[in-house]
Amino acid sequence: MAHFSSPQVSHTLRLPRPPGACCKATTMASLSSSGKTAMASLKLSQGLWGSPELNLCPLRLLGSDPSRSFAVVRDSAEGTVVGENVDHNKVENSSLEKFEERDFTGTPYVPVYVMLPVKAHSPQGYNWGGYKKLFQIVRDLNLKLQVVMSFHECGGNVGDDVHIPLPHWVTEIGQKNPDIYFTNKEGKRNTECLTWGIDKERVLRGRTAVEVYFDYMRSFRVEFDEFFEEGIISEIEVGLGPCGELRYPSYPEQHGWKYPGIGEFQCYDRYLMKNLTQAAEARGHTFWARVPDNAGSYNSQPHETGFFRDGGDYDSYYGRFFLNWYSRVLIDHGDRVLALANLAFEGTRIATKVSGIHWWYKTASHPAELTAGFYNSCNRDGYAPISAMLKKHEAALNFTCVEMRTLDQHEGFPEALADPEGLVWQVLNAAWDANIPVASENALTCFDREGYNKILENAKPWNDPDGRHLSAFTYLRLSPVLIERHNLTEFERFVKRMHGEAASDV
Repeated sequence: MAHFSSPQVSHTLRLPRPPGACCKATTMASLSSSGKTAMASLKLSQGLWGSPELNLCPLRLLGSDPSRSFAVVRDSAEGTVVGENVDHNKVENSSLEKFEERDFTGTPYVPVYVMLPVKAHSPQGYNWGGYKKLFQIVRDLNLKLQVVMSFHECGGNVGDDVHIPLPHWVTEIGQKNPDIYFTNKEGKRNTECLTWGIDKERVLRGRTAVEVYFDYMRSFRVEFDEFFEEGIISEIEVGLGPCGELRYPSYPEQHGWKYPGIGEFQCYDRYLMKNLTQAAEARGHTFWARVPDNAGSYNSQPHETGFFRDGGDYDSYYGRFFLNWYSRVLIDHGDRVLALANLAFEGTRIATKVSGIHWWYKTASHPAELTAGFYNSCNRDGYAPISAMLKKHEAALNFTCVEMRTLDQHEGFPEALADPEGLVWQVLNAAWDANIPVASENALTCFDREGYNKILENAKPWNDPDGRHLSAFTYLRLSPVLIERHNLTEFERFVKRMHGEAASDV
């Protein structure tokens, strides 16, 4: 579909067993530990526009099961054995069919993001030449690809050091019809991605937004058929909003938002307002065809607003109607795009990313989540409907902020009433209850042992009777700071423990 942000292509290497074996590839990096070598591959991400840029890279650790199914932990006389130091030779020669490992052994990934533009000066003007050369190199090195289909611009958010806008032909339309973008109450347009209000509106030179997305995905699938058939492309992550995440762009830094502001509703374009009017009329209350006018601004705190304060309008009849509509638009968008992704990439695993909005989680209204489209106030579970939608399409969930500790957030920003641990627990369990795989990544840079231990705790919960765990983890990110001696030592310890090895606490 429309080349909104590059399909971020990740090339990955699965370690052969035994762990000591290594692959001959000049692009590999290795982490040596106790005689074992953890190979790390390059993950290359191709942008769809802009100049070639080399970004600092994330590292990806995948669960040992290539199908991303849940592991079944084995039972012993002492109880359920989880995350132990395993003798892999004994495991392979015994009852491997009875249980699957949950130690992430043999599957480290070191992605390097390289922005390689696909010229998109006209609709359906795809230029896949650079991708073909890159994919051939990946195949020659016996690596695999994880492709992230992203339909958003790059730049303007935390950690962004490049700017890659939407395709030129799209921005030309936006100059004449700015309502194709998400819009806030002041009329400011957010050009990160297209509003979901045009998912079914033929405003993109005769096509709807979802048709543009599908055309792009289908072209990619046809062009790289041999890589799909050979299993080189093993997974497609589908971008569903800003930063490739399923959410409204409710807290844009370029519009002045600062942590821990509650954000703003982003539904003032004429297409979403038309949708809201239709929903209000269908409900029989035409005067509900409006966005809350007492919800504050980007950097408000909930108690300062009539809508989000305790006992506020968010829990009124009108408030519940509006929030249900707002979140339903988000879920319906994901439903439409993932349905087309499954059609385009039939037989290939798909996944999508959901952001971890943990600030104001300890308030009754959860305002930052509400403005982002997650109807997760204290009397509702906003992530169960999303998980159900993903289950419908057999899509995996990729979630963030697994490294964060609630105590640290209280020390740094006590006024934010944040609870990342509570949020992660809620989201992971909502996904696991829906029986979908869950991957994750850290939201911010992490070099300390406390953060690594929190990742391990979330990746492999010790007391889960069903042995549920993350199917993959992406570490953000490889940088000069990470390879400083102390930080690299801590990271090596983290990788060992992720692989189920014993590691010194020194």
